[in-house]
Amino acid sequence: MKKNSTTLKNNIVTSRQIYFNSKESGFLGAPRPTLALIDTIVLITGIVIGAGIFRSPSVVAANTTDPVWFLGVWALGGVISLIGALCYSELSAAFPSAGGDYHFLKKAFGKSFSFLFAWARITVIQTGSIALLSYIIGDYMSKLLPLGNYSSSLYAIAVVFLLTLINILGIQFGTGTQKALTALQFAGILILIITGFVVQPDATVVASLQSSDGAGPGSVLSLALIFVLLTFGGWNEAAYISSELKTGSRKMSLVLIVSLLIITVVYLLINLTFLKVLGLKGIAASEAVAVDMMRATTGGAGVVLIGVLISLSALTSLNTTIFTGARSNYALGKDFRLFSFLGNWNGTRSVPVNSLILQGVIAAILIVFGAFARNGFEAMVDFTAPVFWFFFLSTGIGLIVLRIKRPDVPRPFKVPLYPVTPIVFIGVSTYLLYSSLLYTGTGALLGVGLLVAGLIFYFLFRKKTAPES
Repeated sequence: MKKNSTTLKNNIVTSRQIYFNSKESGFLGAPRPTLALIDTIVLITGIVIGAGIFRSPSVVAANTTDPVWFLGVWALGGVISLIGALCYSELSAAFPSAGGDYHFLKKAFGKSFSFLFAWARITVIQTGSIALLSYIIGDYMSKLLPLGNYSSSLYAIAVVFLLTLINILGIQFGTGTQKALTALQFAGILILIITGFVVQPDATVVASLQSSDGAGPGSVLSLALIFVLLTFGGWNEAAYISSELKTGSRKMSLVLIVSLLIITVVYLLINLTFLKVLGLKGIAASEAVAVDMMRATTGGAGVVLIGVLISLSALTSLNTTIFTGARSNYALGKDFRLFSFLGNWNGTRSVPVNSLILQGVIAAILIVFGAFARNGFEAMVDFTAPVFWFFFLSTGIGLIVLRIKRPDVPRPFKVPLYPVTPIVFIGVSTYLLYSSLLYTGTGALLGVGLLVAGLIFYFLFRKKTAPES
């Protein structure tokens, strides 16, 4: 009897050792702290510095009255983004999770509201962003090697498939790819800036552009700010990897502050380059400001170079968007039985495989939709913007709610000047929500419609979507 008791005791001890060793190694299906600070900074700068910086300056220049205001709006965008980043730093440090915003909204408002956010992210926000970035790449690839009437869509789907596969292969492969893409991207941006400041532009090309019938400088500063903040968008994706930092979530504030400082400096330098070569009126009149800048300084060879750079920037942002997007889907699967297949985490590769696959499929469907609608880049912006800003606003309110509901939770980082800082963030998000509904077209209605459909879906299948115990 004593021998059996000893054997049983030994088996229990061995089982406990296996359990904790497996848990520590990540084989029980949970995110592990595998990302260094530099990995996270690369991911954030990569997702923010995308193709938007080569599209937005024209609109911003057309709605500012002089070069000082033009550069000032870009600096203001950096300050507003930093305010939002400070709010997210507190939430990420206090409630680190692979679910990011989903996790914060669940803690603040309950699982019903967080379900609605996860639904929106799967159907509108993240997958719409993936489709949008893929189309940018597809458009430029089609200029180099056209594949027929649906060339852009075919390239877009191929890129989504390829980058999803790379991320499925494992987190180290994914972040390694991101480092390589970001290094090439920054090298291209450096060449662009040096060219603009060193090479004397062709006066004929610049004069032709400045004398065109394009829109001249105006005074709609609010519209300029909308496009600037759209170009700064993406830094909040850091919240989705807060639980995977080797240094712990307490360093998330450092990651976001450093990332946004780098991004703001790069944006100001790029816009200074555009101003030097084309002038404010030339930027406002241009439909492709970076292309026109390179045409004025280096001719046809420069145009090819900038096309590659823009595609590379979109590719870098796309890889990060795919990487972070699947993590909120994973969090949804952990909380709701109907979507439990999304909650499987591959411990050996440290990735949510099923979430990545579903995200890729939905993005491909949106790309197909875009192929027939052919509204292009603008249609996808219309589609995602109102829903995105609604949940940004909700997260800002959630910070205040959690301060009241959960004052006992340790907060390694607290947002300075509370509650002024989150109130400013909430005010800006409210304004951008209003503006996105005011300035966008039918695509916005489709995005809002899908959000309402998610709400109806939740109440119709409430029992099947009941939270896991």
